[in-house]
Amino acid sequence: MSEAAGVFGRITIIGAGLIGSSIARAVRRAHAADVLVLADAQEAVLAEAKGLGLADTYISSVAEAVVDADLIILAVPVGAMAAVGAAMASGLKAGAIISDVGSVKASVVKALLPVLPDNVHLIPGHPVAGTEQSGPDAGFASLFDDRWVILTPLEDADQNKDADQSKLGALSAFWTKLGSRVEIMTPEHHDLVLAITSHVPHLIAYNIVGTASDLEEVTRSEVIKYSAGGFRDFTRIAASDPTMWRDVFLNNKDAVLEMLGRFSEDLTALQRAIRWGDGDALFELFARTRGIRRRIVDAGQDEAVADFGRHHED
Repeated sequence: MSEAAGVFGRITIIGAGLIGSSIARAVRRAHAADVLVLADAQEAVLAEAKGLGLADTYISSVAEAVVDADLIILAVPVGAMAAVGAAMASGLKAGAIISDVGSVKASVVKALLPVLPDNVHLIPGHPVAGTEQSGPDAGFASLFDDRWVILTPLEDADQNKDADQSKLGALSAFWTKLGSRVEIMTPEHHDLVLAITSHVPHLIAYNIVGTASDLEEVTRSEVIKYSAGGFRDFTRIAASDPTMWRDVFLNNKDAVLEMLGRFSEDLTALQRAIRWGDGDALFELFARTRGIRRRIVDAGQDEAVADFGRHHED
């Protein structure tokens, strides 16, 4: 069947967690593969995925799972990319597309490029969608509907340029078939954008929930008991997979630290406005940020408006 139409003969998904299992469900729904293979090193996770009927074939060995696959999607933590890439390298067929779903891209390129053979096409990717839940049973086919998927092809790839463009077009068509909107950018630009739109907000959420936990004894549990909506949103974000987010911050530290520095400067200015009673400065900031919120809703990127029936985070 035609790759250009977003349909591949054989697709292998490595990692049966939230994102991997959601891709499997979306592939099934869209009939985007003739044969769908699901791999996971954890036998219990693989057994659960099999019980849910997520794929055609279930294999624990990465090297075996990728044999004859036209598209391989790595749905594993960013810190595991190098090991998984090395383990599957010998089983890859010429012309296969290797992609991923990690929230960091430059480090994925650095991890995978040295261990993959020259006759495959590495096109890193990032579906900007997710929930705070984990495991095969947490996935759902509509997770990627009308959500952005960012692809970051390698500008200095050694492969034939026409072939590169053909494979990029096939992968873009695949994600479109799964219901997503596709954007192309460089790995470095992706990491800078996601640092401020996703990574720093998660870091702030982890920190403020940790601070509240430290204060809980002092306030006789009132921080938890009387949590308002804003704090509840922080706790939802802070409930995300700790392994995944540890790897994100360690592998995108330069961009995160740059954005965190800018945030700290803006926070100091806000602190100064409150101290000196500068109501005009506070009102101007709140009005401007309210406008940004409205633009997000109008763009269809608000979970309540999208109504997937779940809480989403990037």
